[in-house]
This record gives sequence, C-alpha cells and structure tokens, in this order.
Amino acid sequence: MRILVVEDNRDILANVMDYLQLKGWSVDCAQDGLSGLHLATSQHYDLIVLDIMLPGMDGYQLCRRLREEARSEVPILMLTARDALEDRLQGLRSGADDYLLKPFALSELHARIEAILRRSGKTGEDDVLEAGGIRIDKAAHMASIDGKPMELSYKEFELLTYFLENQGIALSREKILNNVWNYDYYGDARTIDTHV
Repeated sequence: MRILVVEDNRDILANVMDYLQLKGWSVDCAQDGLSGLHLATSQHYDLIVLDIMLPGMDGYQLCRRLREEARSEVPILMLTARDALEDRLQGLRSGADDYLLKPFALSELHARIEAILRRSGKTGEDDVLEAGGIRIDKAAHMASIDGKPMELSYKEFELLTYFLENQGIALSREKILNNVWNYDYYGDARTIDTHV
C-alpha cells in the first residue's frame, strides 16, 4: 500500500511518515500543493493524507483538481488545524473522504486510514496472492499469469483463489465444494474436475 502525505510542517510530516512506515505502508511526501499534485497525478497511491494550509496551492484546490481534472478516485484524508464547521464542509465538498483535526493521535490517524481503505475496498496485501507466475488480486477480481490477464468465469476465479490460499494442502472434493460452492450445492462432485 502506498500513501502520499502532503504536509508543510516538517515535524508533523516526519512523525506521520515514520509512524505509517512502522505500520508497513510505503510513504511518499510533498511539502507544498504543486508538488503534491504532481506526485498524485504521476504516481499510483492507495490514499492521500492532505493538509489544507499549503504553500503554492491549498489542500482544497489540490483536492478539487484531483477529483475534477484528473478524475482521481484515490481516497483523501484531510489533516488540518482548521476546525470551523465551514472548513470541514468545504473539505468534504472538495472531494475529501474524511477530515481529521490537528492536534491528533497517530493511532486515530491509523484507524481512520484503515477505515477509509476498508470502505474503498483497498484492504492491503492479503488481497493479492501469487504462486508460480499466477497473480490474483481479490479486491479487483483479476487474475494473470506471467503478467497476462486470464479470462476466468466467476467460479473458476473462486476456485483458483481457493487453491492459492491453500497451497501445499491436499484438498478433498468435498472440502472444495464446501468452500467454493458452499454447503448448499447439491450437484455432482465431479463438477470440480470440469472447472479445474
């Protein structure tokens, strides 16, 4: 997971970056709005933590440009000392997904980031499985082999995912039926052979 932090206060930026990296995320940073916009439009990020009061371009403008001009759907968490109701509403109207006031606890920042990622369907590395050149992205419901997309039916995708999740384990037909077709499947157990 990659996170972009756009914050002009060096101390806050350093603390947030260190904390998020300790939590296992890859973190890039920008200290002004124009640099933040450049990074956000030229790189892929799973989430942006965005201050409002930035040199060059404020957080509201940056957020609007990402949403309107770049058509970006990357989740954005605004992090700012501006606590007036109108400021919070303007942030959300600009396209932010959440708004966290300074000062804040790093644990709350972490919890809000996880909640936003969960709501947006970006739950992390557990959603990507790899083995022998096969790569499955469960969140995007995509499979590839040696970088080439695979055309799979829904059940074929579920079956392949189940096999990758259970590498090195001998699986009976009944166990596969129970986990991929669910308990209420009453068809022939040999249907697995056809899908495999």
